[in-house]
Amino acid sequence: MFGSAEQIAAAMRQFADMLSSSPEAGPVNWDMAKNIARHAVVAGGDPSVMEGERRQIVEALNLADLWLNEVTTLPGGVTVPQAWSRSEWIEKTVPVWKQLCDPVAAQMVETMGGTLGGSGLPPEAQAMAGPLMGMLRQMGSMMVGQQLGQALGSLAGEVVGSSDIGLPLSDTAALLPGGVAAFSSGLETPADEIRLYLALREAAHHRLFQHVPWLRAHLLGAVEEYAQGITVDVSALQDKLQGLDLSDPERIQEVLGGGELLKPEETERQKAALVRLETALALVEGWVSTVVDAAAEGKLPSASALAETLRRRRATGGPAERTFATLVGLELRPRRLREAAALWKALGGERGIDGRDAIWGHPDLMPTADDLENPESFVKGEAEFDLSGLDEPRKPEEPGETGETGR
Repeated sequence: MFGSAEQIAAAMRQFADMLSSSPEAGPVNWDMAKNIARHAVVAGGDPSVMEGERRQIVEALNLADLWLNEVTTLPGGVTVPQAWSRSEWIEKTVPVWKQLCDPVAAQMVETMGGTLGGSGLPPEAQAMAGPLMGMLRQMGSMMVGQQLGQALGSLAGEVVGSSDIGLPLSDTAALLPGGVAAFSSGLETPADEIRLYLALREAAHHRLFQHVPWLRAHLLGAVEEYAQGITVDVSALQDKLQGLDLSDPERIQEVLGGGELLKPEETERQKAALVRLETALALVEGWVSTVVDAAAEGKLPSASALAETLRRRRATGGPAERTFATLVGLELRPRRLREAAALWKALGGERGIDGRDAIWGHPDLMPTADDLENPESFVKGEAEFDLSGLDEPRKPEEPGETGETGR
């Protein structure tokens, strides 16, 4: 009646995690989330990185960084290349996930605490139940932590490096031998070519994140802005939680693992923030694809096929997109990625490598969502004004002219 020994042990671990967390620790029990994620990857098989694998990854990242020197003016971004296990990926990236997920989780936990403890109680009773409400919010923190832990554990089983979702999850360029092997499964391409192609993508991302000073804060700030605009559908959340049978562990697992607790409804504010965020992410991914294709041309015979494989994964909503949607309520649009890549390629053809990469010099120089829709005007520059007459004496104004509307 109490389940298997494994289920009991898992429940006891989760209960201990809940009791050990401080109410002031934040909206998510991140220690619990990390433990759940690590248990998930260990259960799926997460061997330590062997020395031979580490050497192959380091050599691939270093070679990729050298190749990129030929196709971009941005300096190298691979300083201490590393090879990670899936557990190491979780440990290294949790600090950024915390920054990304806490704004959404805070609202979810607050709403869950009120839903579980304050529904139907008069104000006087709610005031008297203050300690109980704190405990319920702590339970909410545990439940959201479990949801995030499961999502991160699932994502750790699929990623190949630190930059799969286009965000700076780590300051270190790294690939996961297990992730590279999983990506290579079923592909009729030499393993060393696949590894080098993925290393090119990883190294290109880190060039941007390390040498475009404003980009990291811009991307993470855009995600946070989007998350802060989220409003929780309280009635739907009440239906899910109040109908939850705490004696039914399978149903609890289904609710917590299926993304039901982290699907906030969109608002007009979110839609506007989403456009800005999607544009920024698409521009990063589009630039990376452009320089990687250029660096691999003539050197990696399988580069085009591998690029198409990645595009198909994007188009079908790969694991990174699905998990990112679960964590922060955001889905990427693959259509934007293709448009952004076309824009960067056209910029390189029109202005050269120097002119293309100079766009990263300031956020105000970057293309907008409208530019992705109509890239030609951006690539060619604004309408060509005739500046030759600026030094000529002005003609006398006609009667009735004030000069105030002339531009």
